[in-house]
Amino acid sequence: MRNLILNADDFGISKGVNQGIVEAHARGVVTSASLMVTRRAAEQSAERARVHSSLAVGLHWDAWGEDGCQLDLRDDRAVRAEFTRQVDRFWELMGRPPTHVDSHHQLHREPGVTKLFEELVEPLGVPLRGGGRVRVIGGFYGQSESNVTNLEYVSVPFLQRMLREEVREGWTEIYCHPGYRTPDYQSAYLAEREEEIRTLTDPRVRTTIAEEGIRLRSYAEVPA
Repeated sequence: MRNLILNADDFGISKGVNQGIVEAHARGVVTSASLMVTRRAAEQSAERARVHSSLAVGLHWDAWGEDGCQLDLRDDRAVRAEFTRQVDRFWELMGRPPTHVDSHHQLHREPGVTKLFEELVEPLGVPLRGGGRVRVIGGFYGQSESNVTNLEYVSVPFLQRMLREEVREGWTEIYCHPGYRTPDYQSAYLAEREEEIRTLTDPRVRTTIAEEGIRLRSYAEVPA
């Protein structure tokens, strides 16, 4: 069986991103989201998640904060403390544990950090992105290189090709970044987020998923 999770990163980074993720879930194919508890729209994202209870929500661990300062990833003690703080904050916001764990800019997959994160996530009993329980597919991203927009990579035909050629037997995640532009968030990746919403809510995508015999699932459904 081909089980597919479409996971939206950056839940909580802005009100516009929150809205885009909720729409891509309610009207489209997004099944899970990763919550940034460090950002100013985190409380609003938790409120949205409670309304849309079918959206699985995990932790999008963040080494930056609103002030832009980055945690020293070489400092294991600091990383452990910050991980614990963010898990505790997730509980405060959501009233339950995360369904999965990943990180902003995939920092947990940096050399020297991965094994520490495997150790930190193991007691939670949930999947860690790249940890082996769910195969991860990147590539659905609207910039061909840093700050160079290429909307082909978030188009309907591109996602359809990914579904047909890259989703294999077992569990697969395709991560995405839908969102709307709002004044509370500035980024080099904004027009691309809005294009992602259009693609993820396009009926042709759901049709392709059905034609391929793919089961659309969420992180909450991954076997323990």
